[in-house]
Amino acid sequence: MRTVRVAAVGDIHIGLDGAGTLRPLLAGLPEEADVLLLAGDLTRHGDPAEAKVLAGELDGIGVPVISVLGNHDHHSGCPEKVAAVIEDVGVRILEGDAVALRFDGVTLGVAGTKGFGGGFTGACGSEFGEEEMKAFMRHSRHLAESLEAALAALDTDLRVALLHYSPVDGTLEGEPLEIYPFLGSSLLAEAVDAAGADFAFHGHAHAGAESGTTPGGVPVDNVAYPVIRRPYRLRHLTPRADS
Repeated sequence: MRTVRVAAVGDIHIGLDGAGTLRPLLAGLPEEADVLLLAGDLTRHGDPAEAKVLAGELDGIGVPVISVLGNHDHHSGCPEKVAAVIEDVGVRILEGDAVALRFDGVTLGVAGTKGFGGGFTGACGSEFGEEEMKAFMRHSRHLAESLEAALAALDTDLRVALLHYSPVDGTLEGEPLEIYPFLGSSLLAEAVDAAGADFAFHGHAHAGAESGTTPGGVPVDNVAYPVIRRPYRLRHLTPRADS
């Protein structure tokens, strides 16, 4: 069965001075990949003007582009405007929903969410105590639940989870242990495992490790640009025989 070639990168942090910096790096993308996934932190400050620069870099690159937003893209308080500017050039931005693509008879489903923090099994927060803590963890749970529902609804040969925050602590190795709760949540891994996925990509952890695995055995790549140190990481995904 045909392999789907997935390119993925996150944390590109395009600023107002970013015109002409990304597009040359993606010039050969159509020859190498079928689809490009962007794992959030597309802009530096969540400024729609920065998003406009990024849109110019992505317009007409020759492959479908699917993305989630990151914490930087929320910083200016207008993530919807950031998303709208980028979607205007055909990029699909996900938040608790999914998209299906077909490549020579093989279907690829991508479900996405920004995700949120909270920590990992054995050292995580809970919806107990102060309202601020309840709200923090409630937000994390809500986004994880939306990811699970979006993944479960996909009827495709391949299913991929696209995140900004990490679902596992294995891809955080190299980051200070004290900030793990702000880099991801095991609730995301629980969602990936419960719904079933073939692969997961995330960003956010600039000093983390490239690869990890959920408790259920789903491979996870940290594709933050400062980690992979190349325009994108390329994965060749092949549907399982029982798909």
